[in-house]
Amino acid sequence: MAEKIATRAAYGEALAALGEHYPQLVVLDADLSGSTMSKKFADKYPERFFNMGIAEANMTTVAAGLSTCGKKVFTNTFAMFAAGRAFEQVRNSIAYPHLNVTVVGSHGGLSVGEDGATHQCCEDYALMRSLPGMLVLSPCDAPEMRQAVQALLDYEGPAYLRLGRLAVESVTDGAPGYRFELGKGAVLRDGGDVTVIAAGMMVQMALKAAEALQAEGVSVRVVDMHTIKPLDEALVLRCARETGCIVTTEEHNIIGGLGEAVAACVSAGCPVPVVRHGVEDVFGRSGKAERVLEHFGLSPEGIAAKVRQALELKK
Repeated sequence: MAEKIATRAAYGEALAALGEHYPQLVVLDADLSGSTMSKKFADKYPERFFNMGIAEANMTTVAAGLSTCGKKVFTNTFAMFAAGRAFEQVRNSIAYPHLNVTVVGSHGGLSVGEDGATHQCCEDYALMRSLPGMLVLSPCDAPEMRQAVQALLDYEGPAYLRLGRLAVESVTDGAPGYRFELGKGAVLRDGGDVTVIAAGMMVQMALKAAEALQAEGVSVRVVDMHTIKPLDEALVLRCARETGCIVTTEEHNIIGGLGEAVAACVSAGCPVPVVRHGVEDVFGRSGKAERVLEHFGLSPEGIAAKVRQALELKK
């Protein structure tokens, strides 16, 4: 059976495991280390971990200062606070001077569930994409998250990394031809009729949708676009040319995120139908994560419906 683990758990494990190889790594958390899983690093390297309290803006500026002293800093809190509450500090103190800080936003998207609309951050891709020079990542499973942490430790510059709360099935480990690289998407399933470009946990749902659509005679290509920015435009345009239509799917508002990035790329380089699937410009609702996702159509069935729409437009 495939490994099923939350990306936040894999992140915590990777951070702790890699800490010995990166003595310059310093980890900050805004009093949520038990949720963000940075506690695993804290337990192993208490001298390089600092609980900054419920003071996200302060944490961000402290991270900026530490980076100017040669430290590689990871800040940790919920996505709503990392991208929302501390946006000004991320912009002016990290992105503007292009400092070597990774901003980690845990519990992104609707799958936060019972925490409700105030904590269901579906705007973080858009906010972080808007910042010049900011790398934006949303790995889909545990193996990919581990590789992303390694890559970010070697990366020089500002980055945003989204973590998920729910345990998800691992789909990249052992996938034919899969190789993780910042800024490069990965084709996890080939197909000729339509391409579904997904990020985060929607990758698993896209693969399930593709399997179901195969029974209807629809050949679906599934792309894992773990890097939202910079977008792998070469891969997007190749898919546009080869399949003639694209569906994007993300646990995020359809405004400002992966869908808009893909649509802009396609409209400029190879105009074909692009149908965006995600949160339809509304706030979330409190409830069990699975029921909330289903309510808002973030499901394999929801993706399949968008694929049928794209195929009609392709005609």
